[in-house]
Amino acid sequence: MKRALLTGLALAAMIAGPACAQTDTIKLGAVVQLTGKDANVGRYYKDAYTLAVDKINEKGGVTVAGKPYHLALTILDNQSDTNLGVQLYVQLLVREKVNFLLGPYSSADALNDSSVSEKYEVPMVQGGGASGQIFSRGYKYVFGTLPPAEQYFGSTVKMMAELNPKPRTVALIAADDAFDVALATGTRELLKQTGLDIILDQQYTTKSTDFSSLLSLVKSKQPDAVLWGGLTPEVLDAIRQSKSLDLSPKFISFTVGVPTADFRKALGRDAEYAFGMTSWLPTSALKDEWFGDADQFNQAYIAKYNYEPDYHAASAAADVEVFAKAIPAAGSLDAKKVRDAIAKVDFESLFAHVKFAENGQIDVPQIAIQVQDGQVVPIYTDHMINRPRYPIPAWDKR
Repeated sequence: MKRALLTGLALAAMIAGPACAQTDTIKLGAVVQLTGKDANVGRYYKDAYTLAVDKINEKGGVTVAGKPYHLALTILDNQSDTNLGVQLYVQLLVREKVNFLLGPYSSADALNDSSVSEKYEVPMVQGGGASGQIFSRGYKYVFGTLPPAEQYFGSTVKMMAELNPKPRTVALIAADDAFDVALATGTRELLKQTGLDIILDQQYTTKSTDFSSLLSLVKSKQPDAVLWGGLTPEVLDAIRQSKSLDLSPKFISFTVGVPTADFRKALGRDAEYAFGMTSWLPTSALKDEWFGDADQFNQAYIAKYNYEPDYHAASAAADVEVFAKAIPAAGSLDAKKVRDAIAKVDFESLFAHVKFAENGQIDVPQIAIQVQDGQVVPIYTDHMINRPRYPIPAWDKR
């Protein structure tokens, strides 16, 4: 706990910077996985929040009722412990006196932590949790910039219907955490609507590392396609173990990992042919008030942190921009007025068009992607963009 507080205070001092000493500040607070098993993804949020705050301050900050403000950022470390987040978010509001909240990574964390924003009636904008459970409770103070988990495989299933030969049978594999339960629920309906036959529908315990029995079961069923929902470490383990078991479906897609350079680095040539999805790619077509466009955000991120951002980072940067839009619109730092202004935001960001539905979540279409020759290639949105490499060859034919 002490380490978490010290980490947050150090980051706050670094991010607010000397410029804020001469200008009133608006304090944003977040609890993020800086250490522990989820730190590799948690860094996207810390780094993107920091970069967005820096850029907005560089452009003059925000103006509230004619008065200029800079943004300041306090980040605490939940050490990848879901149970610690609620306590630390209370600390941000009660002890650190932050004005508004940014979210953690993961649906499970966002589900728990958003209860603090609701209790204290302080808005939280988060791009780390996509599960419908977060937004089905009637909460008024949590907003999300990731698309609904239930629709994550939407573009993938539509693409499958256009493949030649079309897959007929599917194995649906998902973890038992909040995100993947929602994912599996939505995917079942998507497959039903498309006329694909689910011949195996299996759940596993999140954070599992041994998938040999599950993969052997999949192999025995011989599905044409496998749709896999789980955390990146689980996906990596599943791919490595699939190779050792010579499990080679004609088509396999994963909800996470595939868009990232880390995925390709970890697997090397074994990453080839993997399908995945992303709600964001760095393109100049996504215009942005502060960075210019998504491509410029991508370049600035790499220059600052020396690694590539993915959709987690882009959505996190957009979360900060939501406050930069809503606070001036509210003309006040009153939490309820800012909450009401967030509910009305409607703008183009480096991540996507941001306009919240009544439940507090935006809807962003997923882009089906595939690793080809070590690069992420967009394959399908609502139509075929590039040619997929399909059917996926057996491991010994690659």
